[in-house]
Amino acid sequence: MSDLKNKKTEPTKTSVLRQLATLQNMSLDQLREKWLDLYGTEPPQYKKQFLVKRLAHRIQELFYGGLSEQAKSHLKKVAETDPVATVIRKIPEERKSQEAILPGTRFVRIWNDQRYEVIARESGFEYDGRIFRSLSAIAREITGTRWNGKIFFGLKNSHRKKEGGPNA
Repeated sequence: MSDLKNKKTEPTKTSVLRQLATLQNMSLDQLREKWLDLYGTEPPQYKKQFLVKRLAHRIQELFYGGLSEQAKSHLKKVAETDPVATVIRKIPEERKSQEAILPGTRFVRIWNDQRYEVIARESGFEYDGRIFRSLSAIAREITGTRWNGKIFFGLKNSHRKKEGGPNA
């Protein structure tokens, strides 16, 4: 049983600091066991660093005490009424377009007099028999330089001013 929940030994600041220091060196299985001990529930399936941070918070919460009921009530009220906390965020159009690319969609680009074809798949984008995570990675493979993949394949316009244009 954890030092913090064991009634026989009173935790000290030193024991809390020692527990915090050992979290970084624990395996994922050890962290999950510690989670079960401190929270009394099965741990979520998150990465090690998330568990370390949450367990560090829990250890300190048990030793120093959590938020007062008054503080919890105040934070809840702020979260419900504060205009900054209640802003409804819209997904930017460029992020929506990523979701709108359906598997099977073909992209064709002529670059330096050569035709390049890419097919959208469930797991990414297929080019030259290989799967890439993004169109940008394929554009870099083709050109040897960094490109925004959506601009390279014509899904999005570049917002750069053209030389000799009306605003030049």
